[in-house]
Amino acid sequence: MIHRRQFLTSVGGAVGAAAVDSGAQAAADPSGVAATTSGNPVCCSQAPASLVDFRYSPTEWQHIFCLPGDVWKGVIGERGDLRYGHRGGWGREKCFPEVVEFFLNGMGPDMDVRQELEAPGVPIIHTRIDRPEAYLAQTTFATNQADEGRVDNVILEVRPRTKAEIHACPMVAISSKRELALHPTQRELAANPTAAWNGLSGDQNSVADQRELAANRAAAISTVRLGGEGGALFMATDAHLSVDDLTGTGARLALNTGSATGHKPLRYFLRFPQAGQDLERIKGGLQNPGAMLTAAREYWHSWKPFQGEVSWRLPRPYSDFLVACARNLRQLHYPVKNRNVFWVGPTTYSHVVGLPVVDSNFILEAARYLGYDAEAWEHVEAEWAGQIESGQVVGAAGATMWKDTAIAAFTLVRQSELSQDEKFHGMRSNLLGSLHCLKALRDKARSDGSANGRYGLLPRGYADGGIEGVRSEFTNTVWALAGLRAATEAATRLGFQEFEPVRQFYGELRQSFFAAAREEMRRHPGGFDYLPMLMKDDPQWTVPDEWDRPRPQSAQWALCHAICPGLVFDKNDPIVKGHIALMQACTQEDVPAETGWIPHEGLWAYNAMHVAQVYLWAGLRDWADSTFHGYLNHASPLYAWREEQPLRGSVVNRYVGDMPHNWASAECIRYLRHMLAFEDGQDLRLLAGIGAGQLAAGEPYAVTGTPTRFGRLNLELEPHGAGWRMKFERLAGPAPGVVQIPGMLGDRARLSGVSGAKFRQEDGLILVEPSARSWTAEWI
Repeated sequence: MIHRRQFLTSVGGAVGAAAVDSGAQAAADPSGVAATTSGNPVCCSQAPASLVDFRYSPTEWQHIFCLPGDVWKGVIGERGDLRYGHRGGWGREKCFPEVVEFFLNGMGPDMDVRQELEAPGVPIIHTRIDRPEAYLAQTTFATNQADEGRVDNVILEVRPRTKAEIHACPMVAISSKRELALHPTQRELAANPTAAWNGLSGDQNSVADQRELAANRAAAISTVRLGGEGGALFMATDAHLSVDDLTGTGARLALNTGSATGHKPLRYFLRFPQAGQDLERIKGGLQNPGAMLTAAREYWHSWKPFQGEVSWRLPRPYSDFLVACARNLRQLHYPVKNRNVFWVGPTTYSHVVGLPVVDSNFILEAARYLGYDAEAWEHVEAEWAGQIESGQVVGAAGATMWKDTAIAAFTLVRQSELSQDEKFHGMRSNLLGSLHCLKALRDKARSDGSANGRYGLLPRGYADGGIEGVRSEFTNTVWALAGLRAATEAATRLGFQEFEPVRQFYGELRQSFFAAAREEMRRHPGGFDYLPMLMKDDPQWTVPDEWDRPRPQSAQWALCHAICPGLVFDKNDPIVKGHIALMQACTQEDVPAETGWIPHEGLWAYNAMHVAQVYLWAGLRDWADSTFHGYLNHASPLYAWREEQPLRGSVVNRYVGDMPHNWASAECIRYLRHMLAFEDGQDLRLLAGIGAGQLAAGEPYAVTGTPTRFGRLNLELEPHGAGWRMKFERLAGPAPGVVQIPGMLGDRARLSGVSGAKFRQEDGLILVEPSARSWTAEWI
């Protein structure tokens, strides 16, 4: 694949009214601890754009080009292949019943394959496959015109590379176990052949050339049906199709051969109806590809990534990632059981029963940061619809994922904070029932003879994140502590007296956990102690083949969440220090590796963002920054992430999970917000993630109307003279306990003063009067 730095610098932009334009595996050191592969393990003073070049992008990816709220996902592979009919299921990410591929016939090898978005907020996807003497350019997009319904569209162009004129035969390969019926070519004249191809960018044909080309194309209509002659229309094209080869699993079809020059390419239009439409409904659009492409562009250029009071302004490449991730979320926001919800991905997770509860917690926070307030509440209600009579909230991971009940409670509290307690009182009894359920689980476990029961923790359960099955583990308990802490603090703030027994249970469970942790801590070869999520008595630790034993970092995701945003621990707690040391020790390709379902030579991409935010919370800004940019570099060139992927040097692993994965999109959005405004309990830390790299380009950052537990904030950081100026405003809401800004911004600008509020310096940080609602700070 091509190097993507050039592409990155050519697209994107400041987010605002025009937002829609908008090495080898590390060697182990003598201690056995893997070192980072980065030449600079912490972020240097380079500008962000120079740090993001997709250097660790997967070599295989897929993306979506569907519309918001679209139940037809429109999945495309890295070579432009269309993928249909995924039936869901973990570990079956490539199981598509129907796949359509496009290529050129002949002997020449493919020299290069490139793919990019038309813009981060415009999922019109351009794929180019180069041969020595010609190239095939593919434009893929979705339409949903009122008169014809939902259709996937592909425009193919063949152009010469080295000769003035070439002859070419483009091919369409359809893979399917269903019978294919190729209908003979129909001959029909277009109503306006001159205009058929108008609207295609870069079209240099003369009017006469356009008329001739359009008339030839419009004169031929060929169709393919799935399931035999009486089957549904699968594809229609404005060209003659002939069978090149038939197999038991599909067919290779040849489009009509023709000649192409630089000014007169070979062009073909192929359409794939998604809602069961027959040819008559889509025929008009088939004869007007330029109009279809123009309609798609107009739709996406009118789409806005933010809603309500919220707006953002960021420099590139951050703005590009922000807009693309917002689009990813909206494309997978669609109805499930009469409620619109934010779904995790288009394939692996597409047919699961119940919502992925932990994913939703972070997706909904990101949705709030984009201004999707009503959509977030509707999702919360859908999630709590999974609460059963016992009070347990059962999600997609099943009943032994006890922590889903605690996570649902945490989500309810967080969403209530961000909305200033809107609708929270109406779900008070649901919340109380869920917390009583956790206590009942703990009480029952005390007599089950397990290590969990002896310690006084939640029962043996499903850990996830690389630990399979029901085991003696800590993940359910640490997330329960996070949920209990959030709920009891909210109940105290709102005066809910009936939550007092829950507070007592929280104290008991917390005491039991810390006693168990002291017994279960282990020594790492790197010379530090850490808490594994799988307990010592689990037989998996002693299987004969060391390759099959758990990794120390397996399932640490739950502990990571309990640290931040759960705030279960103090910053100097040995468990926190051990977790941070463990994540630093396992860093490869600038992110923690082997933390999930690929235990060897693989990485769980967005787990890096869980860790980056722990680093930010702990005050390790350089580690947070390095990990964040490492994460961005693991995205595909289309600004999306696979759930898990092999390390670059791996020869034993494959890809795992869905793509685009919207928990990954959400984590990118969350970090971008938190590097500007980070809620640390009752403290508000501003510009915690802004360093020399973010300032090097000299471009402003701004968020408007961003929600926090302290009310909505407006924040603008902009160059001012030889330094920087930040304007801050906090709208209605409770005052923070502490408001903190850095005394030194980057490596050169020192605070010169704050106007509009009192302030003082403490340990190199500036503490600003918390009750002040509007003030300005300057660094020179």
